[in-house]
Amino acid sequence: MKFRQVHLDFHTSEKIPDIGVDFSKDNFKAALKAGHVDSITVFSKCHHGLSYHPTKVGLMHPNLKYDLLAAQIEAAHEIGVKAPVYLSAGFDVYASWEHPEWVMRPTPDDAVSFNKPGYHFMCMNTSYLDYLMDQLEEAVRNYDADAIFMDITIINPCFCRSCVKTRIAKGIDPYDDKAAWKHAEEVYVEYCRRVRETIDKVKPGLPVFHNGGHIHRGRRDFAHFNTHLEMESLPTGGWGYDNFPLSASYGVGLDMEYLGMTGKFHSEWGEFGGFKHPNALIYETSLNAAFGAKCSIGDQLHPRGKMDEATYALIGEAYAQLEEKEPWLDGISSHADIAFLSTEAVTNAMGGYPFGREDALINIYDGTVDKGVSRILLEGKYLFNTIDCETDLSNYKLLILPDTVRLDDALTEKINRFIENGGKVLATGTSALKVGSDEFAIDFGAKFIGKSKFEPVYMKPNFDTGYKRSAFVIYAPSFDIEATDGEVIIEKENPYFNRTTISFSSHRQTPNDPSVSYPAAVMNKNGAYISSALFTEYAQCGSLIAKRMLTGVIDMLLGENKTVVTDLPAQGVITLMEQKAENRLILHALYATPVKRGDGIEIIEDIVPLYGVNFEVKLDKAPSRMYSAPDMKEIPFTYENGTLKFTAEKLYCHLMAVMEF
Repeated sequence: MKFRQVHLDFHTSEKIPDIGVDFSKDNFKAALKAGHVDSITVFSKCHHGLSYHPTKVGLMHPNLKYDLLAAQIEAAHEIGVKAPVYLSAGFDVYASWEHPEWVMRPTPDDAVSFNKPGYHFMCMNTSYLDYLMDQLEEAVRNYDADAIFMDITIINPCFCRSCVKTRIAKGIDPYDDKAAWKHAEEVYVEYCRRVRETIDKVKPGLPVFHNGGHIHRGRRDFAHFNTHLEMESLPTGGWGYDNFPLSASYGVGLDMEYLGMTGKFHSEWGEFGGFKHPNALIYETSLNAAFGAKCSIGDQLHPRGKMDEATYALIGEAYAQLEEKEPWLDGISSHADIAFLSTEAVTNAMGGYPFGREDALINIYDGTVDKGVSRILLEGKYLFNTIDCETDLSNYKLLILPDTVRLDDALTEKINRFIENGGKVLATGTSALKVGSDEFAIDFGAKFIGKSKFEPVYMKPNFDTGYKRSAFVIYAPSFDIEATDGEVIIEKENPYFNRTTISFSSHRQTPNDPSVSYPAAVMNKNGAYISSALFTEYAQCGSLIAKRMLTGVIDMLLGENKTVVTDLPAQGVITLMEQKAENRLILHALYATPVKRGDGIEIIEDIVPLYGVNFEVKLDKAPSRMYSAPDMKEIPFTYENGTLKFTAEKLYCHLMAVMEF
């Protein structure tokens, strides 16, 4: 899979004239060269349901006078650039108007309305699927596509006439929510099967990706309907800068090639005339590289078909740097000390719907808990992977069960084996309780009592957090425990009373009652348990003390086994990758500070260099050579007692410190 890709959106209304009149091969090729692009995804059919080539199945754009798709593929191939082909699967305006019975109805009360601008989801449990497969076969048969990109392949329950009739025929309640979700998954599986069958009939093995905007953690069956993964994650488009590291740290364990998809836009997809700062794209492509991913940058072609010079000059600033780094980026594997078991993955493994368990403390589908864990581990400079219930734990030193991860018998047995082999476990909130029982499945030297009657509570750590010891407020859900033989490492104080209309004090919450304290966290040889949902606390409140308590406990559990130690500031990111074929390790260190502008859009404008950043890396042996890539400057280092030490004299955006053996 290529490193420097562009996803060239081309969603154009039938009302727009002169489609493609300004396209020229010379302009197209010049833009790709300026952008250092080695793969560009071009359109067969867009969200409007219009084709950009002659078609016997659907409708060629009425204002396009030639085969634009063929011209784009030919131009790309003439300069050695790959050309995957895009089809909008889930949206099709033309088909929705011609066949409203094909339109999805997400709830029983939804009616198909054409009274406002926008797209309708199409139901794959109707004859629309046959129509789509005919369009796909036509594109694969008639064009030299290097891959297929199927878009808007989102699993949603549907209550259209066809879906209701299908569920009735299966003998199930057509309006039962769980049955509707289960049926939606069955429809998705059949859609994926038909896509593979249709492609293989013409070009066996042609790569395909089904894009739903999110890689569902814990659903490897869904992931492996793809030949590779494209992780849509536009930081300015609503995903934010926290999203990609979380997705990539899971994808790295799936044994599939994957790329991170960002955009050149200031805001979101389809923004004409929107540009982000070059520093943002340089950072985003560097972040992809650090997590072992290839890159794709989204663009939107003007309806007249001319490639925008400013856009490809912008893309070129990032991709020129990435091109130089590529020799150190391919064929890598991730080194991680910590595995965190994704709450989404556990929910999916235990049959939760819709991507959220009914007894969860929060809505898991919005990813709050997982985001909180990822952010804590990134800021704490820990090497980690996000895992699901199928992941082999043997390569990890610490397993984190965050906030809501109850354990069934199979998970309990797996985790106890991990502990027996020397691993440690950190659990928070209701994690590590048995499924269906408020009893610990893992022995932490404590007894679980139940949910605290008080909100918020106050926690007093018995270890150094950088603050003088005090009662720190915690707003996330908390629980009462008794310490049995575990060491109490955090104590808890309750407020005098909960805030109500008839009993309240001051502006926000009632202060702590210091006359009595209770255990809030315990530690023993197996690991540690913290009785508050601290990862949720950090995700929702950004509480510095929540982070300090969590990193303090993590550091105690890892002890001397933390592979990398650095004084890189909080917004820095580190990863450690191995290129086995080249017999080298690459330590990636990145630093940029996203800020919020306007209506919550996260942007990167300035990248401030850092000087004198120190690193310590635990290694079994000293490298024969150490240098920065791609500039090949030697990095002085010392190696003593299993620890390599070096100082990055200057870190500007992205350091690749290469250790060759």
